[in-house]
Amino acid sequence: MTPRKLEYGVIPPDADAAFVAHMELVLDTYALPYDCLYPVLNMDEQPIPLLKETRAPIPATKDHPRRVDYEYERAGTASIFMFCEALVGWRQVSVRERRTKVDWALEVTELGTRQKITIPTEAVRGQGCPRTNR
Repeated sequence: MTPRKLEYGVIPPDADAAFVAHMELVLDTYALPYDCLYPVLNMDEQPIPLLKETRAPIPATKDHPRRVDYEYERAGTASIFMFCEALVGWRQVSVRERRTKVDWALEVTELGTRQKITIPTEAVRGQGCPRTNR
């Protein structure tokens, strides 16, 4: 048997042209030049396990690096929320104890509050982009 290469990615459902069309719109959005009136924000969330060591690590010496036992004890979970605006080099990361609809809604609300994600009157009048001072 010969080894085969595998390629991973999103495989659209068969005969679902609407799905492909929507994905192309998303990709077209990412290709647009920067416009402060229409920021392109990305959001990702990731649950992570919290781990606790079961044995004390052995400190490093001049002959060996620090050694840590591979056994661990689960100590709960947390969720990481990340927002970024890649075209201006901005990102924000926050950690919550859990990942619920309420947590997600609070993160999006806080994003709007902290970053003032609205179209300011000054920008509409053509006075630049006060949100980023660009």
